[in-house]
Amino acid sequence: MIIITPTIQLDETELQFQFKLASGPGGQHINKVATAAELRFDAAHSLALPDEVRERLLVLAGSRLNKGGELLITARRFRSQERNRQDAIDRLVALIQKATEIPKPRLKRKPSRAAKQRRVAEKRRVGEKKQTRRPAGDDD
Repeated sequence: MIIITPTIQLDETELQFQFKLASGPGGQHINKVATAAELRFDAAHSLALPDEVRERLLVLAGSRLNKGGELLITARRFRSQERNRQDAIDRLVALIQKATEIPKPRLKRKPSRAAKQRRVAEKRRVGEKKQTRRPAGDDD
């Protein structure tokens, strides 16, 4: 079991791993060993996630989500399979924890009277500056 919050726990059977050759530096080691970990998690159909958390997770996942609702995380930071596997799990846990946070509703605000006056005064000042740049006999 992977504990995300005290109320949300993921069963490791819901995670699917595939190991691939990693790109980047590493010499001959990188060409011989499949160390990059690709984690697949069916976020859209997981029973471990409450509905509101699932909805926020699907929005947060963005381009990491495929059409089938699977979340795809690729970890290739480390040179060992196990460390990349753990890195992918940590990133999934962090993403789900972020989805558990209820976003604060945005409060609509109006600009203050002083801010409006500053804006209009600046527009007037710029307009007067442009007026002084015109040639003397130009009355359109």
